[in-house]
Amino acid sequence: MPMKFASFVLAVAVTIPAGGAPIFISTGDVNGQMALASRPSSAGVDEIEAADDFVLGAAALLKSGTFTGLLPSGSAVTSVTVEIYRVFPLDSNDPPSGKVPTRVNSPSDVAFDSRMSGSGLAFSTSTLNPSFTAVNSVLNGINPIPNQTTGGEGPVTGEEVLFNVDFTSPFSLPAGHYFFIPQVQLDTGQFLWLSSVRPIVSPGTPFAPDLQAWIRNEPLAPDWLRVGTDIVGGSPAPTFNAAFTLNGESVPEPSTTLLLLSGGLTLLSAGWFKKHRTRRGV
Repeated sequence: MPMKFASFVLAVAVTIPAGGAPIFISTGDVNGQMALASRPSSAGVDEIEAADDFVLGAAALLKSGTFTGLLPSGSAVTSVTVEIYRVFPLDSNDPPSGKVPTRVNSPSDVAFDSRMSGSGLAFSTSTLNPSFTAVNSVLNGINPIPNQTTGGEGPVTGEEVLFNVDFTSPFSLPAGHYFFIPQVQLDTGQFLWLSSVRPIVSPGTPFAPDLQAWIRNEPLAPDWLRVGTDIVGGSPAPTFNAAFTLNGESVPEPSTTLLLLSGGLTLLSAGWFKKHRTRRGV
């Protein structure tokens, strides 16, 4: 009898659903207003990270995504990295260094989690437009105060390319506010992440708060600059989202899973004891 009851317990444990509702996040279509450098470090070349935010209302497994960028014609992609950051002051020193106008609503100092091609991430690319021009760009002009406002570095033209990324090791994230950061290494030239509209409109999936895009290079780290407010400047300063999507599914919080398991065991144990008391005539 104890073995039969143990089998029922195991059955409950393995049949509690591990996944939930589908999750889809999108900042919408490319608008061609801004192109942001975002690359890993390499020999003699500083790392640059461009970031845009998303919100998870429930714990989730993120399994895939897309982002859209500008590549020099004829260049080849050699690696892709995706980083997830939380919002400052999480994972950060606080108070900040004072090298930038503000850290409010910026990404944190260090990444919360990351994947790279060949290690938890697979990618493919498709060309959307062989000749696409972004109105403005940020690559070299990423400076601490008081020289942060450069206005940007002007128009850039290249191939508009969609990156499809599969997280072969999914990101497991609790509910919260995060930043998505794709980095692309090319064999020649510079990858630039293209902007999307802000605020988000259809076919995007609006969420609140919708923070503007941020950027930093290695000399500025661990601090960040707002692309529109700090670097482009103006009155009023433009603000930007960056073009990306994320797909996944919600998952039960640990407390929810334990509650389901506890409830199932209670029902099973009550039924088991009732059945066997009846057999004994108790």
